[in-house]
Amino acid sequence: MFDLARSIDAHMASTDGSSERAIAGVTSGLIRCGERVTWEAKHFAIRQRLTVEIVEMTEPSSFRDVMIDGAFESMSHGHVFEEASGSTVMVDRFTFRAPLGILGRLAESIFLTSYMKRFLAKRAQALKAMAESEEWKRYIQKAA
Repeated sequence: MFDLARSIDAHMASTDGSSERAIAGVTSGLIRCGERVTWEAKHFAIRQRLTVEIVEMTEPSSFRDVMIDGAFESMSHGHVFEEASGSTVMVDRFTFRAPLGILGRLAESIFLTSYMKRFLAKRAQALKAMAESEEWKRYIQKAA
């Protein structure tokens, strides 16, 4: 699950609703600590770019990426993997701050926080389906 979550190719396959694709930096395979990827995606009918860097990685239990450039004022996404009853549980620890001061805080409370929660939950569900089928092999064996 750890490798599946850091697979650029699996990421693109798990975010079909936003047409997310890697356009710079690491654009395929497994991303590693210190590496960057620039994502291009469509959110709220607007094409956006977001560059993140993997700043921490403890294999196979966690990694964290932070926004280097993009639409947010700040963003950090921790991916934590824990064993529970013989299964792996992936926990997303996502924090962000919208730009534009008080208007950004208002957007966060009205719609942005719930949108991001739904986006991450949908992606997690797609990764779970990959992990529980043979599909994971397309992304892990390709990257190895």
